[in-house]
Amino acid sequence: MTALPAAPLPDLDWTAITHSLDAHGNAIAPALLTPAQCSELAGGYSAADRYRSRIVMARHGFGRGEYKYFSYPLPPLLQHLRTALYPRLAPIANRWNRQMGIAVQYPDDHAAFLQRCHSAGQRRPTPLILQYGPGDYNCLHQDLYGEHVFPLQVAILLSRPGQDFTGGEFVMTETSSREQRAEVLPLQQGDALIFTVNQRPVPGTRGWRKTAMRHGVSTLRTGRRHTLGLIFHDAQ
Repeated sequence: MTALPAAPLPDLDWTAITHSLDAHGNAIAPALLTPAQCSELAGGYSAADRYRSRIVMARHGFGRGEYKYFSYPLPPLLQHLRTALYPRLAPIANRWNRQMGIAVQYPDDHAAFLQRCHSAGQRRPTPLILQYGPGDYNCLHQDLYGEHVFPLQVAILLSRPGQDFTGGEFVMTETSSREQRAEVLPLQQGDALIFTVNQRPVPGTRGWRKTAMRHGVSTLRTGRRHTLGLIFHDAQ
């Protein structure tokens, strides 16, 4: 298994990403990873030396399919992505908490936030890779893992829709006291979806209100689908 290179982030439109997160609770960052990086990560799914655990979804009522959590130290590419994306997202997370009346504020750099997690007993790494085959799916859920939760996370599609697999769309739902909404997010290989972990602020007639969000994957019809998940808080 070769080392995954850590290249600078592509030149993303963070103004558009911020606007989409505020308006919809999600945003697509196109071509965050190259096809070669995607293939390297997906091809390493069977490796035994880079993961701390394997979860078979059906055993836990999570759906069908499986995923593996990476162990520390993370592969250089994953470490780089986590470290480089966090400072872009922390100001959004802090503003959202202020708007929702939540006192928690996040430090500017990811290492400081991880220290907060680790001091509270959340020491297990949460970046993961998911694998789906025909008939597999992921139930709607939230990735919380403990007291300290960073409110945004990232999913990167490693496979090629229409070539490596069919079906398997990324789905998000939003639920508030007033309405429910579902959205299917179209991704191409290497695209990153930045999205709400738990809840986000929505403007109302009397100020800001909270709306809860969940995410999942629809049933895969054919082929095999791999996805990388970047969660910024660690687990207990």
